[in-house]
Amino acid sequence: MSKQIKSLLQQAELYRSQGLLGEAKKKYKLVEELIAGSDKLPNKQKLLNGLSKKMEALNKDVENIEKAPTTPEMSAHVNELIKKLFSFSSKDKDASNSALEGAIALAKFGQFEGALEEFEKLLNVKSQRLSAAKNILRCHLEMGNIEIANEKLEKWQKGDLLIPEQIEKLTVFYDDILEKKGLKKEPVVEEASSEAASPEEKFEEEEEFLDISAVAITFDSGPYKGEQVELDVSFQSGNVISLIISSKDEALIENLKVGVRLDDVHFYSPVAIFRGAGLVSAMTQIKSGPKKGDYSLDIKIESL
Repeated sequence: MSKQIKSLLQQAELYRSQGLLGEAKKKYKLVEELIAGSDKLPNKQKLLNGLSKKMEALNKDVENIEKAPTTPEMSAHVNELIKKLFSFSSKDKDASNSALEGAIALAKFGQFEGALEEFEKLLNVKSQRLSAAKNILRCHLEMGNIEIANEKLEKWQKGDLLIPEQIEKLTVFYDDILEKKGLKKEPVVEEASSEAASPEEKFEEEEEFLDISAVAITFDSGPYKGEQVELDVSFQSGNVISLIISSKDEALIENLKVGVRLDDVHFYSPVAIFRGAGLVSAMTQIKSGPKKGDYSLDIKIESL
């Protein structure tokens, strides 16, 4: 458990150093729960006191976020910390899950180059391969590199890195994103090999949460009461979707405070539209990249 706590604290410090305060707070909360729930840790109260001070400092950062200067480029120290946090063995499922989560967090806040480097590494892990491929395409589209995204997809369609079932899922996923963004759909390339996946490949494939490409939220209070607002999903990690809110849309930002429950949400997936509920779990201003100044909003899907 000590190793897990240390890893979570390192991740929290990384996120805080990059202005990812919502992500840092989540990690500190996890550490707090682990320490509080353990009777075997030495100096338990001392650890909790130290953690409390870190969380107090983080809360001050949150209070001053509007006045904070633009986040600088990553320092050599932070780059080295990223390498340590995102290093994992291909046999270590927990570590690869953590690496995927960390890379998605970087991508959400505009650190696309660093995120892409980590997603490329995750292509070597069978259980994370499809998720990594999806997020590589997402990153290139967010960066405006549709040609590179098309080339990546075509390479995977013609190669043998992904099994046919994964190719089919990835293609449907990509086509849906292009349609939602109003981008021109490229001609379909030749199909991947129809050779069936081996039992081992099917067994190792990670079961994924349904892909959500957009949401339509109907508000029952506030400036948008009675209205439905559609927003595209920028990134997704399991049942948590991330949306970008323009800094100019003050009324929408006001309506989507952390902790607000959304009881009437339409979730758009490549296969169908589902009606359900969600909870606003994080709202953080983006400090760098093409979306600088806008807000990254996380919604935890509670029911579909």
